[in-house]
Amino acid sequence: MRPDVTLCLVTDRRALRGVSLPEAVSQALRGGCTMVQLREKAAATRTFYALARQVKAVTDAWRVPLIINDRADVALAVGAAGLHIGQSDLPLRAARRLLPNALIGVSVTTVEEALTAAGAGADYLGVGAMFPSTTKPDAAAVSLETLRRIRLATGLPLLAIGGVKAANAPLLRAMGADGMAPISAILAQPDIALAAHRIRERFLCAEPPSR
Repeated sequence: MRPDVTLCLVTDRRALRGVSLPEAVSQALRGGCTMVQLREKAAATRTFYALARQVKAVTDAWRVPLIINDRADVALAVGAAGLHIGQSDLPLRAARRLLPNALIGVSVTTVEEALTAAGAGADYLGVGAMFPSTTKPDAAAVSLETLRRIRLATGLPLLAIGGVKAANAPLLRAMGADGMAPISAILAQPDIALAAHRIRERFLCAEPPSR
C-alpha cells in the first residue's frame, strides 16, 4: 500500500511548549497530519517503548500510521505501522525480515542512495536535510536540484525532511516532493493544529512538478 506522506509529523519533545507528546500528536493529527514518525534519539529503550505505546494509542484513534525512527525492536514491540531508517542504521533488507508487513522509509541524500533503497524494497524515501535545521544541525544538506533528480529517478513517495515549513512548501512540491516532514514548524507553535493545517494547505495548493 502506497503511504500518504503529505504531512508527516516528526516528533522532538524539546520543541514542545507546555503540552505532553501524546496531546501534541493529537493536535497535529487534528490539523491534518497524515503520518507520525516517533523520533527519540536519546531515550532509553524502556522510555522509548512507553512513549511509543502512548503515541500509538493516539494514532490508532485517528487511523494514521505510526512510524518508529531507527528502532526496529520498538516498532516490532508496539506493533507500529512502520520503521524509518537512515544510512547508518539497520540495513533495509534486515529490517524487512523483522518487519515483513511494515512500511519502511529510508533517508537519502543522493540519487545513488535513492536507487539503492528503492531496489532493496523501500516504501518511501526521506530526502534531506533540505534546509538548515535546529533539530539536526549537522545533517548533510541536499539541494533542490538533487530532490528533482531523485524525483526523476524513482516513483517512490518522496518526503522532504530538514527545516521544512509552510514558506518553502511550494518549492518542495515543485521539485517533486510528495510530502513534508516538519518538526518545530508544527510542535513549537502556539496552535499546533492550526500550524499543521496551514502547512498542509500551503503544500497541497502549490503547483506539482510537470511530468
